[in-house]
Amino acid sequence: MQINEDLRKLAIEIIVNLVNIKNLMFEQILKPAGINKEHFARLRSLKSTDGKPYTKREIGMMLLNDFSRLEDEQKFIKSVIEIASDWNRFHLAGDEFLARATVQKAREVLNRIEIMEVAEAQLLEEEKKRAKLRFEELKRKVRQERKKEIINRSNLLLMMFDEMATKESNPQKKGYLLEELTNLLFQIYDIALIESFRRNSGGEQIDGAFKLDGWHYIVEMKWTKQLTDMSQLDSLHGKLSRSGKQTMGVFISINGWSPNVVPLMKQNPHKSIFLMDGFDLRMVLNCEIDLIDLLQKKIAHFNLMAEPYIGANSLI
Repeated sequence: MQINEDLRKLAIEIIVNLVNIKNLMFEQILKPAGINKEHFARLRSLKSTDGKPYTKREIGMMLLNDFSRLEDEQKFIKSVIEIASDWNRFHLAGDEFLARATVQKAREVLNRIEIMEVAEAQLLEEEKKRAKLRFEELKRKVRQERKKEIINRSNLLLMMFDEMATKESNPQKKGYLLEELTNLLFQIYDIALIESFRRNSGGEQIDGAFKLDGWHYIVEMKWTKQLTDMSQLDSLHGKLSRSGKQTMGVFISINGWSPNVVPLMKQNPHKSIFLMDGFDLRMVLNCEIDLIDLLQKKIAHFNLMAEPYIGANSLI
């Protein structure tokens, strides 16, 4: 409801015309419209410059002027008009005919207000729907641009991965390049991967670490011709045992593991490491599966099924 001068004048006419006695005016109109007794009593006690008490009209005008928030004034005026629209105590008025005319006008105005409010509500709802559609379209465009960016950057890393696989033969250099590639891949998905560091006074080498869904993960990476054996997994287990309780391990072995690794890992009562191989990594680089989706599904499978390894092809 938009407040204008005509509505303010009507509110004042209602206050003036429906009840002749000021105290009854408060009880019958002002109090139900939300004016507290102390506020009314203060205005009732004031006097004009000639020493006379203020009239009902002057009190009504002062009440409207006292509102500091437009919303509160709107609420008050509408309440006054609603009270007048249901009015039937015409014996309280000083002029019954004037009171009836005021009530009739209040009913007409309230009807127009209600029609306008319905129209305003419909317009607001339509605008909300349009805003929601614009927001959804914006989100869709952002997702599309994000997907394009992931694909473009992943393709470059895939070329780097394939070149490393075919041309690089130095195991140590391959390991460094794998750490660099993994760090760049995690950056694409906005996962902060802490690059290789040492801890415990330099006594432990950590290939990398990241945080996902409130858990910390220590990453071990190997790219050697030999399959990863259980002794290397035991090394990661030791690092985890010296870490906080909310820490798990990810072992990325590009060429996989010896046949006894997974069965032995299942026997370990402290299951804290899940596995990734080169095929998993290549499927992410080839944008066949989202990195975060892959990690979350592997973790869920590991926690629920006690399987340290499930291939990315089984998770698509």
